[in-house]
Amino acid sequence: MIEVDGSEKGGSGTILRLSVALSAIMQEPVHIFNIRENRPQPGLKPQHLEAVLTAAKLCNADVKGARIDSREIWFKPSSIVGGRFEAEIGTAGSIPMLLMTILPICTQAREKVELHISKGGTDVSHSPTINYIHFVLLPTLQRIGLRATIEVKKYGYYPRGMGEVTVAVEPCKTLRPLNLERFGNLQKVSGVSVCTFLADRKVAARQSDAARECLKEKGFAADIQVANDMSNPLQKGSSLTLWAKTDTSVILGSDAIGELKKTSENVGKEAAEKLLAEISARPTVDIHLADLLIPYMALTQGNSSFLTRMLTEHLQTNIWASEKILDVHFSVANANGLYRIEKHS
Repeated sequence: MIEVDGSEKGGSGTILRLSVALSAIMQEPVHIFNIRENRPQPGLKPQHLEAVLTAAKLCNADVKGARIDSREIWFKPSSIVGGRFEAEIGTAGSIPMLLMTILPICTQAREKVELHISKGGTDVSHSPTINYIHFVLLPTLQRIGLRATIEVKKYGYYPRGMGEVTVAVEPCKTLRPLNLERFGNLQKVSGVSVCTFLADRKVAARQSDAARECLKEKGFAADIQVANDMSNPLQKGSSLTLWAKTDTSVILGSDAIGELKKTSENVGKEAAEKLLAEISARPTVDIHLADLLIPYMALTQGNSSFLTRMLTEHLQTNIWASEKILDVHFSVANANGLYRIEKHS
């Protein structure tokens, strides 16, 4: 049985999510203790619990200790079957973070996985937006062979959530290496500005206008879609997701979430400034995509590599957990002001 101390590195839910995913893929039982030990409210919260339970459905796992606030679980997987599944978070807990747990597992399923996730947050703090997953992560993963689609039925925001998403993932037993070594030339900047039941205040348009103006000042034109969403009457909210594409198939992304006492103009400016920081550094992966890619790189055949501008806590945690559970090695080297992350066979 694999033993994983959840208080290592940042002691975040990242260790739990990745450990469960890799346990399912390796068909090896895992015991995770000190779960989220270094967080203000340690243990399993609703989004973490639902991630574990959904992963268990995918691989017919026997799970012990899976309850709210639990700091210890035992996860014993069986075969990854595929099929149709339901997940319900019940709070504004992040739907994208639940997807981070189950997507790697889906690649090894016997058949297509169709997952319906309800009553969660699509666009919440400390998590990628659902449109970041759609327009940045999934197109990048397609390069290694993972084919997945996302449909947003309802956007969900803090504090009530109530978001709803459907995801379909095709099995892909063998993932190709991911080699992103050159930034290339910038081709296009795009985005999606969403507001839910806030069209009367022109929130999505104001976010978009502010982002475009900020990018224009630095010489970049942006094509940002404005979406006045009416999917969720129970929870108003907004978000903005931006991405830049280059001629070497690099996709750099950024996002920002609307919050109380935060103007729409500040949401737009925040997302634009984050993207400008990435573009000016000329990496091949933005700082958030970097940690999300590590589990897939660990599972690829052969060497994989990318360049990023920062070694975040989540990036270092995912490298640590992947090396601990799988027979892989990552190296980190300086490369002209960037960090070159390479996975070795």
